[in-house]
Formats: sequence, C-alpha cells, structure tokens
Amino acid sequence: MPTANRQLVKPRALRPGDTVGIVAPASNVNQADFAAGCEALHRAGYRPFFFDSILDRDLYFAGSIERRARELEAMFERDDVRAIVCARGGYGANYLLRELDLDKIKANPKIFVGYSDITSLLTYFTDAAGLVTFHGPMVAKDWAREDGVNLLSWQSALSEAVPWNVPLNEEVSALVEGEAEGILYGGCLSILVASLGTPYQIKTAGAILFLEDLAAKPYQIDRMLMQLKLGGHFDAVRGIVFGQMLDCVQSATQDYTLQEVITRIVGDLKIPVVYGVKSGHVGAGNITLPFGVRAGLGVQDGLVTLKILEPAVSL
Repeated sequence: MPTANRQLVKPRALRPGDTVGIVAPASNVNQADFAAGCEALHRAGYRPFFFDSILDRDLYFAGSIERRARELEAMFERDDVRAIVCARGGYGANYLLRELDLDKIKANPKIFVGYSDITSLLTYFTDAAGLVTFHGPMVAKDWAREDGVNLLSWQSALSEAVPWNVPLNEEVSALVEGEAEGILYGGCLSILVASLGTPYQIKTAGAILFLEDLAAKPYQIDRMLMQLKLGGHFDAVRGIVFGQMLDCVQSATQDYTLQEVITRIVGDLKIPVVYGVKSGHVGAGNITLPFGVRAGLGVQDGLVTLKILEPAVSL
C-alpha cells in the first residue's frame, strides 16, 4: 500500500525557462505532431529537449526496448532537465517495467507526465519508486493542438506549492453523493486492469481512484469494473472519479448510458462517484492531475468538487 501510508517524494516545481525532456516510451511518434507539440511548449516558456532517436520505429513501438528504457533513464539523470513529458502513449510502456533501473529513477525525482498507455509507468513510479507523478497532456497529442491543454491545472499541478481546486466543467456529473479524502491515483482503466495478477499490480487502498478510457464499449467497461470489484480492488477505495470516457458507446442508438452502467457496478460501495473530469483521453483542455497526493472529493446536491489538498511539487 504505497499511497495511503507513506509520504511520497515530490519533484521540484517547473518554472518558465526550464528544460522539458521529451520521451517516447511506447508507440512510435508522428513527426509533424511532435514538432507542433514542441513548438507549443516553447511558446509556453519552456525549452524542449529530446534525443534524435525519439523518432525511431520498431513495428508499432518507438524503437527497441533498450532504446526506450535508456532514453527514459537518461532524462531522469540529466541535471539540465527539470520535467519529463511523454510524446504519446499507444502501446509498449509495459515492456519497460522489467527493463528500467529503478534506482536511477528514485535517485533523480522529477516531474513525469503522461496518460493512456503511460499509466503503467505512472503507477509503477508511484508504487515502487515512491514518486508523485502526473496524469496530463502529452507532446504529440494535446500540446500539438491549439486547445489541447488546460493550462490552469498544468500550472497549479507542476508549479505551485499550494492546494488548488481541479477545474470542472458543466459536463461533470454526480453519480453517487458523499464526501471523501484520499490519495489521488489511477489512470487508463484498461491499463490498470492489465496490471492485475502481475508484480506491477495497482494498489488502490486509500485512494480517490481516477479511471478513464477511450473507445471502450459499455460492456467492456462493465467487464473491467467488475474485475476490479470481484478482485477486491474497490474495497478500500474512498471515492471514484471517472474521466470523459470519450467514444465509449456501443452505438448511437443505445437505450442506456454509460453512467447507468457504471452506477450499477459501483453504486453500492457507499463512496462518492463522479463522471466526466477531462483528464487523459479528452476532446480538448486536458487537465493535469497529480497522483500520490491527498485529494478531497465532494458530491452534494448534484454539485461536485475535487480539491488537491497538498502541493504536488516542492519549491
């Protein structure tokens, strides 16, 4: 239980002018999207840095396992790199779990940002290395789009040493009311479920659990949530926050909602549950969420609040 019972290491805050290291731990990267994302980071006041090999390709991976692992370790070890942001997800980050030298990661704690397939690295670094990590926008995805990044949450999560409220839009809905406090943790639902039964299995006790996914049909979401429930992984969870769940429909004419599917499974847990927070796979405005810090979730009279109760970075 790495999240509930011990203090995690907080990386140093990101400042204007700092160097942001960009890595590709999973699928290969589209060069045009990558260039657009790097330019956006530059306009935001940062100095993008990457190795030329980031555009390597091996099948659907961004080069060999060796290349991807050594690239990631090198970014943690470089003194001039303040934060590490993934270029994209896709598939393949799980190959790195047995390959990385975790001591190098632990010895050089830094901001590490990504989502989707990168979930396996976020939870691994939080659980095994004891680091706060960040579920947020990636370079060749969100930064490459004009409206892809929620800059308020990016700034609050990566640069400020104060509690802050996660910006919620009108699409966020209350599924189960209640109040809870716990450690924010989670990521892409299909990646979290894929960890079960492995040495890298997620540790959910004491968590405000964030779950999101892309283009999974409602019955597939049902199946994954039931696997978590039957495995006891909801037993000590204190609250659940679902993402936007983009394109998670069976058909345009289905006579039920995904919210109804979700509520049937988790509605009896006696914890607050909300739906629609835009972090991860989203249409626009990707919110940065820090994993490994205390958060408060409130759902009352249909109103939802999600507050980060402690800084995720150190000054």
